[in-house]
Amino acid sequence: MVEFVPVTRNDIGTILAIYNYYIENSTATFHSIPLTAEDMEEFLFISHPKYPSFMIVEENGQVGYCFLTQYKKRQAYDRSAELSIYLQPGFTRKGIGSAALRHLEAAAKASGIRMLVGTICGENHASIQLMEKGGYSRCALLKNIGEKFCKVMDVVMYQKEI
Repeated sequence: MVEFVPVTRNDIGTILAIYNYYIENSTATFHSIPLTAEDMEEFLFISHPKYPSFMIVEENGQVGYCFLTQYKKRQAYDRSAELSIYLQPGFTRKGIGSAALRHLEAAAKASGIRMLVGTICGENHASIQLMEKGGYSRCALLKNIGEKFCKVMDVVMYQKEI
């Protein structure tokens, strides 16, 4: 069974290891230089009442993390948030991402958020499938907007009213 535990500063090392893996080995993030613990603490909202962050825990221990962030820093967007889910390699395609998506939706609703947005590299087919399976609609395509590993890539955006 998957559990979601609020992130604390003690979790930063695990989160950093997961995120830096994706920085160095994939296009799941457009960061290209590994982050430090200080960078990650600024990146995540730890103990934020509206934008929570959670460790994803199952019998194998901590297998990932997920979080909500402010969509844009303008008051009109306060009803919206961006979601992110990162799992340790080897724990994808096991239903954990779907459980995390449902958990983030419930947390967002409880915070008064009504619109969730996911921003995904166009070649990240697993995340695109996760969003579509979760009832999210593709709402934007940003062509050739990013470059990583000497390759120019698209970004797709998905949204869901909750």
